[in-house]
This record gives sequence, structure tokens and C-alpha cells, in this order.
Amino acid sequence: MNHVAKRARAGSTAVLTWAGLFTVLAVLTGCSGTSSIFGDDRSPGDAIRIVPKDGAADVGADSPLEVTVPDGRLERVRVTRIEDAEQQEVPGRIAGDGRSWAPRDDGHRLGLAGKYSVEAVAVDGDGHRSARSTTFTTLVPKDRFIGYFKPENRSTVGTGMIVSFDFSRQITDRAAVERAIRITTEPEVEVAGHWFGKNRLDFRPAGYWQPGTEVTVDVGLRDVEGAPGVYGSQRKKVTFRVGRSQTSVVDVGEHTMEVRRDGELVSAVPITAGAEKTTTYNGKMVVSELHDVTRMNGDTVGFGGEYDIKDVPHAIRLTKSGTFLHGNYWEDPDIFGSENTSHGCIGLRDVKGGGSDTPAGWFFERTLVGDVVEVVNSADRTVAPDNGLGGWNLDWARWKAGSALR
Repeated sequence: MNHVAKRARAGSTAVLTWAGLFTVLAVLTGCSGTSSIFGDDRSPGDAIRIVPKDGAADVGADSPLEVTVPDGRLERVRVTRIEDAEQQEVPGRIAGDGRSWAPRDDGHRLGLAGKYSVEAVAVDGDGHRSARSTTFTTLVPKDRFIGYFKPENRSTVGTGMIVSFDFSRQITDRAAVERAIRITTEPEVEVAGHWFGKNRLDFRPAGYWQPGTEVTVDVGLRDVEGAPGVYGSQRKKVTFRVGRSQTSVVDVGEHTMEVRRDGELVSAVPITAGAEKTTTYNGKMVVSELHDVTRMNGDTVGFGGEYDIKDVPHAIRLTKSGTFLHGNYWEDPDIFGSENTSHGCIGLRDVKGGGSDTPAGWFFERTLVGDVVEVVNSADRTVAPDNGLGGWNLDWARWKAGSALR
């Protein structure tokens, strides 16, 4: 190889080295968000202002989220949130003059316990582009609350179903919590909430649901401040379907229960209800639980050791306080339809272990959570609307008056 060739090759190497360095500087400058690799002020790069600032931590839910430039215009902005290992884009819009970006939701609140990334590109009047990227993290609350509720997702329920939330913490901002729970139906029907104290919120329509109604419960409680410093932790959606209509009327005086299916009388079942000193509540009660067999102990409901039956068959819960409609195998069969002998429950004739061909077995197999059982002609008072799903004992005006959004 001659010396000319060597010099040419060496010169070529020098040129490539400076070109590579120039490229590296350009890339580094672009990543740092400075205005221009040339040092002029034609690009808005450094002037892209992002709030919250890069690296901010413990950012509150009410903090603003915005991107602005003093001149030029924003070409695109992308904001993403990583929460529970899932990435979600925050929808937003650039203003008409191109100078600012904000979330599309005017009342947007930052999600807590999340990490945000913001990527913005701006362009000046000469077409020079500049980019800036930032990240920040939001506050991780120490105190959280959740709401326990039924029915289960994709379940089929009776026409008297009430969607009832029991919260793990006392709620002081009831309007914020109620607003965060959306209930929609197909076909559409008005649904209203009613608060019972600071821990419970129930939802129902004006009258029983129509059979075939599809109901969606959209729980958006995550990051909602239910009480000072106490934030919700749930974001989930549940749907259920309303099945056939079945309502039953227990006439304590007549010792019978009439069962109606879709308005038609299908059976009159002999029963025994509460005795003279342990009467059964009057009023509308909604089935909330179904048990093939359960234990009933008088100690748990204030009757001391008067009874402890370990294998009560076909037990259907009607109230939180312990009223059941259940199979009864220990009484003489002749008392059904003629005497009231129970401690407040409604008994149907059954056999030990539960029989499918007994009155109790027949009714149990045809009952859904959400069916209504109404008791009339008892010497007792009307069941309280918050004792189980007793909300149907309030008229529509009184029910709506219990909403925090009225």
C-alpha cells in the first residue's frame, strides 16, 4: 500500500470520527430537551413547560396536569399512567392556538399510587422541532377503603334485588362516593341511591325491576376521597340480569304463604310464623342468601340457649338480624297452616336432611337471591329498611331523599 493511499484512508477516518461525534451530540441534545444543537433560540424545546415537574413525587390527586409553550405550537403530547403494572393513556387535547395541552376531562384527577410519563413535541415558526420527556409519581395513600356489595358478576337475580354497598371505613364525603358508583340499565330506568349512616349505600329503582333487565354496576371508587385522607381502592364493573318475577306473601294470621310467578298464583304453602312473644316482622324482605343447610343458635340472635339446631335445611335469609324462611322437620306436621310457634322465622314443612318433594324443598329450588317475601298481619312492627335489603318499605320520595346527590 502506498503512502498516498494511507493518507487518504487516515483522512477518511478523521472525517467519520467527527461526523459520529456530531451525531452523538445531536442525539444527546435532543434527549436533554435543550433548545437547539446549534445554540440558537428558534426552537421552543427548553421552553416546553410540563406540570408536575420532572421527577416530582407524592403528587396529590388534585394537582394540575398541563403542558404549555410560550411561543410556537405543540405538535403532539402523550401522557401515560402506569398503575398496578398496567399502562393506560390519559386522553387530552391541544388548545386551538397550539400553546397548551390539558386532559380531555375538565375535572380530571390524577390517579394515586401511579407513575406518569409525559412526552411532548413542539415546533416553531420555522419548522424546527424539539421534544421533552418527564416522569412523576403520585401519592401512595396510607388509608384506603373498599365497598363490599352484591350481587355477583353475571348472576341472575329476582326483581326485588337491591344493590347494597357496605364500606370498610366511615364515609364523610358521601356525594363523592355516590357519584363514583354508576348504575346503568337496559332498558333504561331511573336508579337512586340511599344512605343508611356513614357506612352503607343502597341503590334501587322506584319499583321492582322488570324481568329481563340488564344492570351494570360501574364502581369507580379508586382514588376517591371518601373521608379526609382516606381513598377508595376499587375500579371494577359488574353486570347482572333480572330473571322472572316471583313474589311471595306470608299471611301470619292465615298461616299460609301465597307464591306468585309473573303475577300468577302458583301455590299456597302452609307455614308457621313467630309465636305470640317472638313475632315475625311485617313488611317486604328480600332474599339475600340461600343455604342448603345451616346451623341456627339462639345465642347469636339474643335468645340465649333456647335452641341450637345444627342442620336446619333449606334456609333462606330475609334479614340481617336473623329472620329466615326455612325448612322445619322438628315440629309436628299438623302445626303448619294452623299455629305460629317459631322465634320469628317462617317455617315450612320439611324432613331431616332436606327433601326436594317437601314444601320447603319445592320453594327453595324455585327461589333466587333478590326475590321478595312480604309478611302481613303480624303483631310485630314493619322491618327496618336497613335490616337486610328492606329498602322497599320506603316509598320513592323518602328513598330519594336519602341520596347525597339530591
